[in-house]
Amino acid sequence: MPTSVKAFFDTRVPEVLSKAPEKVADIAAVYLFKISGADGGTWTVDLKSTPPTCVAGTGVAPQCTIEASDADFRSMIDGGMGAAMQLFFSGKLKVQGDPNLATKLSKLLQMGAAS
Repeated sequence: MPTSVKAFFDTRVPEVLSKAPEKVADIAAVYLFKISGADGGTWTVDLKSTPPTCVAGTGVAPQCTIEASDADFRSMIDGGMGAAMQLFFSGKLKVQGDPNLATKLSKLLQMGAAS
């Protein structure tokens, strides 16, 4: 069964951040995710704050904004960075801001998928 994007951001990522904040300490960045579609939404993942947070909506100014459809983002959650690179090069995953931060997303995706 595919992963729900809303469950990923509303439940899984916050759980992992609260249980193991040290796993993302080296990223120290703010991401904004804009996911379109019925299972989408907007979430701010603040890995600079102590403790790190993942909340619905916009808040702190992001250093990296990721945009995708819910179906495409779901394939990233389930398929990892290989799927993310395919989506990026096909134009289905849009990245604004610091592109180096986008490459660090694999850690966040793995954490959310593994829990």
